[in-house]
Amino acid sequence: MAASSGSAGQGYVVAPDSGSGPGVLVLHAWWGLTPFFHTVCDRLADAGFVALAPDLHGDGRTAETPDEAEALLAATDPNRTASLVVSSLSALRGMPATPAGRIGILGFSMGASWAFWAATRFPDDVAAVTAYYGSQDIDFSPARAAFQGHFAEIDEFESDDDVAYLEAQLRLCGHPVEFHHYPGTGHWFAESDRPAAYVPAADDLAWERTIEFLHRQLDHQD
Repeated sequence: MAASSGSAGQGYVVAPDSGSGPGVLVLHAWWGLTPFFHTVCDRLADAGFVALAPDLHGDGRTAETPDEAEALLAATDPNRTASLVVSSLSALRGMPATPAGRIGILGFSMGASWAFWAATRFPDDVAAVTAYYGSQDIDFSPARAAFQGHFAEIDEFESDDDVAYLEAQLRLCGHPVEFHHYPGTGHWFAESDRPAAYVPAADDLAWERTIEFLHRQLDHQD
């Protein structure tokens, strides 16, 4: 099943200096499409990818605190978010700057859950998923992607049991999986605009692994 075209809403897109590269869809956390996620796209472009980050809440709405973000998420229609993920996936694949191959998805927390969802719903479009401290409990058997995860040592939103169950489900379906765990970290450890949670050394290592994984899965597709 392929993603259908439609309005991708508002978002941020950037291409590498070469003008083209594999596509990576960036799905933000519950904070909304904040400047940090623009920076994620910029870093992906620096690494040779075409990156697109849609505004999943819509209307430019963002939050600063967890309470604000929780309220923002509660006020967002999940059906609209699903539609934005699908239309953005289609838009990214249809760009002249992206090659004919499938794309990758890089998701953070809430965005990671949507990344897993998209990989199972649109296996002909998604070749790789990198998830930062987010999970999903669905039937993964339709997916044709490789999966990478980055998880905190102590996480009030994603327990060790949740992560272990997710990994087991992916492996039972036969998907390539590599999960990484980062000592001394909590949720949001890779987000530099969350100083209370940000752990630079863990972020650096996770980002290095992310770029290597995305290049390995997207550069030379069958």
